[in-house]
Amino acid sequence: MKVLLVNKFLYPKGGAETYTFKLGKMLQDNGHTVQYFGLDNPKNIVFNNAGAYVTDMDFGKGIRKNITAPLRIIYSSEAKKKITKVLYDFEPDVVHMNNIQFHLTPSIILAVEKYRRRTGRKVKIVYTAHDYQLICPSHGLFDSEIKVCEKCLGGNYTHCLRTKCMKNSYSKSFLAMLDAYYWKLSKAYSYIDTIICPSHFLKRKLDLQSRFSHKTVAIHNFIEPQKTECTEKGDYVLEFGHLSRDKGTLTLLEVAKRMPDKRFLFAGYGAAEAEIAKVENAEYVGFKTGGELKELISKALCSVYPSEWYENCPFSVIESQMYGTPVVCSKMGGIPELIKEGETGLMFEAGNADDLEEKLRYILETPGIAESFTDNCKGVSFETPQTYYQQILKIYGE
Repeated sequence: MKVLLVNKFLYPKGGAETYTFKLGKMLQDNGHTVQYFGLDNPKNIVFNNAGAYVTDMDFGKGIRKNITAPLRIIYSSEAKKKITKVLYDFEPDVVHMNNIQFHLTPSIILAVEKYRRRTGRKVKIVYTAHDYQLICPSHGLFDSEIKVCEKCLGGNYTHCLRTKCMKNSYSKSFLAMLDAYYWKLSKAYSYIDTIICPSHFLKRKLDLQSRFSHKTVAIHNFIEPQKTECTEKGDYVLEFGHLSRDKGTLTLLEVAKRMPDKRFLFAGYGAAEAEIAKVENAEYVGFKTGGELKELISKALCSVYPSEWYENCPFSVIESQMYGTPVVCSKMGGIPELIKEGETGLMFEAGNADDLEEKLRYILETPGIAESFTDNCKGVSFETPQTYYQQILKIYGE
């Protein structure tokens, strides 16, 4: 089987990229041929034989410095042309899309459908929803204040503009609203055969709109089984991944100030790096990967995932338990689906520093609890490449 994996970024950046690369490797390990389509970037680590990629654009420069940005954000003729070139060159059996909005745009779905009609080939279109873009113009189900917002779930996207949900900007929120309405009225999403939801929470949200409800299937992200070795624990609490306000880092820093006798380490990247430096018992150790990250997680007394938005299926929560480290996490989105409350971790009310402090003190200061939770983590199991592969085959239609 030939599978074209589509994602706007083709280099390590976030959870969607991690998923895309792991999925590609899993498919190749099982004898399938895989190529990739996305933005052109010198950091790309995966490619297609046609050498066709979409011109990258840094939206961080602002719309005024990118005159064509408003058009490209909503509809990309270049992306349609480039993916069509790849389709005729590669002739895939499946086109599996991931993060495509704002850079590649759903216009590429129209290109695949046109290719299907012209060639008569029964190419499957699969879409993995890594966020809430299909039902929320700002993709996160939160407003400009990073507070949970579900006002657009009924299909009235004007709320996005009224509350400046997209980066607290009227202009960006206006474009996000236009994008949502345009693709709601378009037939593009109707051509998707299956939408994979990495959490049951996300599936329930998508199912609120009838145009998606018959297409969704929930499967948690997969991870390679890890041999949990007897690692001598360190003396620190760890948060790793994206460090920012919406991820709850500032709430954790508030708790760190209240627990000056405890050590808090932060690994990853994000806007909260500057705030970490202001807390005496907090330390930013940089962006870690591979064995270095595994060791950092394994030696932590516990990890914290304090996100304040509807998370989907964060790898950080899964990895912590796989490496023998209990997790204290917020009750948001799909997170509760990933831990055994009172056994491999504890949950707290998102944004509630008092609740988070109470849970941390329980694990760190109650005799035997940290050790018990750590032992429980040795028996956890998640979707593996093997179990995920069997489900993917059914979706692809092998």
